[in-house]
Formats: sequence, structure tokens, C-alpha cells
Amino acid sequence: MKFVANKDDLLNGIRIVERATVVKGLQPVLANVLIETAGENQIKLTATDFDLSITTLINATVQSEGKFTLPAKKLGEILSRLNDELMTLELNGSTATITCKKSKFDIIGISANEFPQVDEDIPATECMEIETQPFTKAIREVVSAAAGYETNNLLSGVVCQVNKNILEMAATDGNRLARVREVVKNSSNDEENPFEMLISSKVFSELSKISLLVDSDTIKISKEAKKIVIELDKTKIITRLMQGQFPKYNQLIPQSFSKDAVIDKADLISALERVAVMVNEKNSIVKFEFEDNTLKLSGDSPDAGNSQDIIDIKYTGEPLAIAFNYKFILEFLKIVEAEGIKVQLSTPLSATIFTPDSDEDYLYLVMPVQLRS
Repeated sequence: MKFVANKDDLLNGIRIVERATVVKGLQPVLANVLIETAGENQIKLTATDFDLSITTLINATVQSEGKFTLPAKKLGEILSRLNDELMTLELNGSTATITCKKSKFDIIGISANEFPQVDEDIPATECMEIETQPFTKAIREVVSAAAGYETNNLLSGVVCQVNKNILEMAATDGNRLARVREVVKNSSNDEENPFEMLISSKVFSELSKISLLVDSDTIKISKEAKKIVIELDKTKIITRLMQGQFPKYNQLIPQSFSKDAVIDKADLISALERVAVMVNEKNSIVKFEFEDNTLKLSGDSPDAGNSQDIIDIKYTGEPLAIAFNYKFILEFLKIVEAEGIKVQLSTPLSATIFTPDSDEDYLYLVMPVQLRS
């Protein structure tokens, strides 16, 4: 195998697929990327951890065909240090030689025969093409609310439904819930039935990052009973659909509230970060006290002391003291784009809703923590 390619093109391709590699796995080949020629003018890169597989094509001048695997991390380090020039990769036995001007690297790899088979073609029963920007924006707004990456835990997934031109996406870890609705252009093979899927939050998180490396206005999604393929231009993400019934999350959202406040996002972020210095990291609890257009935030740690901060807000309801895991609130505040935040409350133990004051199609529900008496 021998080919010539632009260094930046190959490096970008490695950065895309390496998200599916396994650095410390039982099979060393899973830390590698499979590099194979695809005709006279393209190279195909593939990586997999069995749950997630990613492939991408890059332009290249192929001088001799072949395929081989190389360590993704080491290959990326080499390419990132080369000059912005054409580079040549040539396979010699178990070693690949990379040359660029006067620079030369010999990198040891593993035979392509040891790399797992990645099946990109599925007998798709449903297909959809959707705009990239609103889809990835919705991912960023909900993915942090999912539970940790656990294969068999449905709460580690993100549920997505596209019904005609309305995209709805949600995630919950049982303590908080994020839900977003976006108006989108949708090209579906079945406009009468909603397109639904439940995918690992890890996969959606990687998709959001990959979208920044790929110039594609639309995302094509094809699925069958257990598998899904997501395509952005020349990149494919292949993964399993999560199986099971996701909680009926819309039933968890209160329909009315007795109190509401409007808070400047920057003020709240700054005050929370100051107060959090003295918070007990075992529970991360910050007390919120709403009263007469002010919000007092306070935290304490038995071993360190306590802290408090007061900011001006819009609030004219009855005084209310309520406590939250401050990390949940900060994650929402650092994602939302609006400058003002609307908070809807009822009692110290009732679900509280945080929304951008200019966009109620994005909501973040947080369950409070019971205050010690």
C-alpha cells in the first residue's frame, strides 16, 4: 500500500474516527485505525470499539492498493507535527513509513486481518435527512442530562423523535431532565409516522463533536430494528439502537407553577462559582433563597466553612428557600445561549424548571434536594 495525501486531510480524518478507538482494551488492534485504499483517489479510515464504529473517506493519490492498521493516537501526533504539505505513506511489511519533505517516521502497526469486520450496510426500514445545525444544537442542549455511559441503562440514552417538521429530543438521569423542541426541515421516507430512536448519549456526544470537523449541511439517518447508520458527507457513524421503553418524560413536567423569577445568566454563573468554593463536594448542595427581587445563594462544608452571595433578580412572589446540586444548574447555564434565565417554582420539594427567557422550547427540569432542618 502506498498513497500521497494532504497532511491536514489525513489528520482531520484521524481525528474523526479515533473517537471510536479503545486505548486500553483487551484487543490492541482496537486502539488502531484501519487504513485502506478505496479506488485510485480515496483512502478509507475505520475505527471501532464494537458498540460504536466510525468510517470516513479522504482524498488521496493511490499508487498501490492495500490495507493496514496503525495506532490512532501516535499517527495523529505525527501528522500534527508535520509541515502543511503533501505526505506519503508506504507500507513495508509490519511497518508504515511516513515521509513529508525531509521528515521521516517508521510506525509499527497490526495486520488488517486482526481488525474486526464493520458492517456499514443495513437493510434500512426507515430513513431521514435532517439539517445538521438544529440537530447538533439539540444534542448539546440535552446530552449532559443523561446518566453515565452504561450499555444497559436506558437513562444513559437520548431519545429523539422527528414528527414532520418538529424535532424533539430529551435525556434524563432521574434527578434532572432536559427537553428541547426545534423546527427543522425533514426529508423522511414516511411523513405520516414519527421517526423515533433511542441512542447512547456517548454516541450523540461524539456525533456533535464530529459535526464540527465535517462540512455537511444535512445528516442522513438510516435505521433498522437494532442498528442505525448516521451519515455526514463522507463520514458514517454506525451503532446499536438502545432497546426498551424510555420513561414518559413529558408526564414528569409540571403544567403550572406558583412562582417564577428571571435571572441574568452571567450573574448567576459568577455567584454559583463563588459560592461553590465552600460547598461540600460529596453532595454539591447550594441553597437558593428567593425574596423581594433578590436571590441569596449559600453553601457550607463541615470541614471548610461556609459562603454566601446575593444577586439582584426579578422576583415578587412569596419567599422560598430551595436547594439544588449546583453542578446541574451550572451545566445548563453554560450550554444555554440566552442572556436571561426564567425559573419556575412551586415548593421546596417540587420540580423546578429552568428555561431561556427567550425560548421556552428548551427546558431543564431539576429536582431539588431536601434541606436539613
